[in-house]
Amino acid sequence: MPESPSDPLPEILNTVYRAESGRILATLIRLLGDFDLAEDALHDAFAAALERWPQDGIPANPRAWLISTGRFKAIDALRRRARFDASLEKIAAQLETESASTISEHLEDDRLRLIFTCCHPALAPESRVALTLREICGLTTEEIARAFLTSAPTLAQRIVRAKTKIRDARIPYEVPSPEELPDRLATVLQVIYLVFNEGYTASSGTSLTRADLSAEAIRLGRLLLELLPDPELMGLLALMLLHESRRTARASPTGELILLQDQDRSLWNHVHIAEGIALVEQALTSRRFGPYTLQAAIAAVHAEAPDTTATDWPQIAALYTALAQADPSPVVELNRAVAIAMRDGPEAGLALIDAILARGELTAYHLAHSARADLCRRLGRTTEARASYERALALTQLEPERRFLQKRLQELNEANPAQ
Repeated sequence: MPESPSDPLPEILNTVYRAESGRILATLIRLLGDFDLAEDALHDAFAAALERWPQDGIPANPRAWLISTGRFKAIDALRRRARFDASLEKIAAQLETESASTISEHLEDDRLRLIFTCCHPALAPESRVALTLREICGLTTEEIARAFLTSAPTLAQRIVRAKTKIRDARIPYEVPSPEELPDRLATVLQVIYLVFNEGYTASSGTSLTRADLSAEAIRLGRLLLELLPDPELMGLLALMLLHESRRTARASPTGELILLQDQDRSLWNHVHIAEGIALVEQALTSRRFGPYTLQAAIAAVHAEAPDTTATDWPQIAALYTALAQADPSPVVELNRAVAIAMRDGPEAGLALIDAILARGELTAYHLAHSARADLCRRLGRTTEARASYERALALTQLEPERRFLQKRLQELNEANPAQ
């Protein structure tokens, strides 16, 4: 039937694309064994639907129709190319004789396969991120490049290298075995959290781009949790939701940083907070949680407090102690020192920070010097505070943080002009 201005088919196809393209692509990659061929097949299948469905009607199972059509479009493409490369005819013949029953089975397993393949540890970390955003989240190369402040050609090359590595190294398109799963899942969680942090910090593009990138990480976390319920994955999703709940309150309309204790808590997203706290509690109950869940528990304690003075600092310090045992690092020690300063006073926290810096750790980390400066300021040690603020300022490259530190240094100098 001819398409009329009121024809709902394009909108129906858009709806199907938004809802099903990820599943369809994942299955086509399994069937065809090639990312680029599968992407072309996906687009060809939707183009065929736009042509055929007005005449034949919308099929009872649009997803299966699109997968089957994409598969045969890929076979046709291979046969056309076989005139120049005879080996492709054999591949086309193998694809054509495969059982049709394999086409639409295990669709959710295909999505898991795709996630674990894109995040395979054999790939470079930046390639894992780029490939995940492109193939699983469906972002365009240009969108990803803008979010990471790089050029589209550079980003495209990362994706090409990742696909080439998967093909040449024969990385299997499969869900890891139960024995491999813990380590492989840890890599996936690292990729998701890296994407979230890139969107949450002030280092990437416009605020809209950053928010969109964090939203993609949360969406990916939700998808993975649906496919693979895991306590530490619950913890990661909770952590992202609890951080995201503070997005609108952590900067002024002019882009100035607002510290947690100074934020307007009425601006926090309490739907995110409720969901995050529920996930934390569920993960903790399992007793099979890890560092992400402990970080989420700390964020939950902050979220539950009506203001800074009502914050349960003893609980936060205890959680940081547990985190330092589960995932020891100087940064965790630094955060624990700040919590202890809030619990026991600035002198106790300062002693811990000085011990970290004396070991030669975090000497190039601006937040360590910024935290030290704040504790020295609270103790009235103005000269030391000034030196630490200046050191922090010299180490940070992010403009919002530079402005914040400059403001703190100016306030210190104005309050103590003779020192």
